[in-house]
Amino acid sequence: MPLNWTIDSKAKLLTVVAEGDVTRAEFEAYLDVIDEACLHTYRKLFDGIRADTSMGAEHLLAVGVRMRTSHQTNPVGPLAVIVPEDKVAMVSRVLGMLAAARRPMRVFHEAGPAHDWIRKQPL
Repeated sequence: MPLNWTIDSKAKLLTVVAEGDVTRAEFEAYLDVIDEACLHTYRKLFDGIRADTSMGAEHLLAVGVRMRTSHQTNPVGPLAVIVPEDKVAMVSRVLGMLAAARRPMRVFHEAGPAHDWIRKQPL
């Protein structure tokens, strides 16, 4: 599976590492974990530096609608996303349009600064 996650309940941190092609079904399974384990308020670090997706606009929109709906009913914790440098602007725009939430959110192109930033975010 291209998505592997670690839940640190003591630090209230959900870390996800994505590799290869991430499908809608796989990303939806990740969102199911958040819902089922009540991890909405946890800090989230999504490392997609070695990932890509073949999801088209329709699938991305459906995932975004699900995320936005969840954000309207649950408080959400800070989010740090790591992607290759050439995808930072695009991912920033997509996250802003699809999953706007009242929470700190940043996109990084290196893991170190992302890890530092997410761990400093209050819950």
